[in-house]
Amino acid sequence: MLLSSLETANKPGITVLCLGSHPDDIEIGCGGTIIRLVETFPQISVGWIVFSAGRRRRSEAEASAADHLRGVPRKTVSVRTFRESFFPSQLAAIKKEFERLKRDWDPDVIFTHYRHDLHQDHRIISDLTWNTWRRHLIFEYEIPKYDGDLGSPNVFVPLDKRIGETKVIHLMRHFATQRSKAWFTEDTFWAMMRIRGVEANSPTAYAEAFHCRKLVLR
Repeated sequence: MLLSSLETANKPGITVLCLGSHPDDIEIGCGGTIIRLVETFPQISVGWIVFSAGRRRRSEAEASAADHLRGVPRKTVSVRTFRESFFPSQLAAIKKEFERLKRDWDPDVIFTHYRHDLHQDHRIISDLTWNTWRRHLIFEYEIPKYDGDLGSPNVFVPLDKRIGETKVIHLMRHFATQRSKAWFTEDTFWAMMRIRGVEANSPTAYAEAFHCRKLVLR
């Protein structure tokens, strides 16, 4: 539905804004969908904004974004340095960053965190996304974690196995700092795509899923 709706917009390309609190958030939440969009829209423009990363994780984020956006004619990759896990106490400064982004970006679709994600940084980015862009199509992606905060998404993007493999390869290749975490494994990412594929009755068996809270039909 997402891709077919964008394809009927009668535009030579689309503009996509991806927002993530930390390196790997965008890739986990919507990496496969971004790969599909890049393949579907040769004239796509992409903004890829990560709000927190130290020196090593910054390099990971930039290398991963470069892989996902290879061949994209118009792209902006920016990695901010807000203190990880302390976004609530940095709200005013992060809000100023969103106001700057608002001046630069009027996207067709925005990918951001799920509003009910139990990670405090994720919730701040989600809330500020809605506060900043009020006439835009916003899809909230999901991040698996031990908190058990996965909801019931209502938008699904089928992914063929090739795209699923590319997503998993990128994650495992670029984020070496995360491999020691028990949940950061290939089977976790495959399981998420397979479960959402079942829910979507995906003809390819796999899918990514999103929450869409407001959709205006014109």
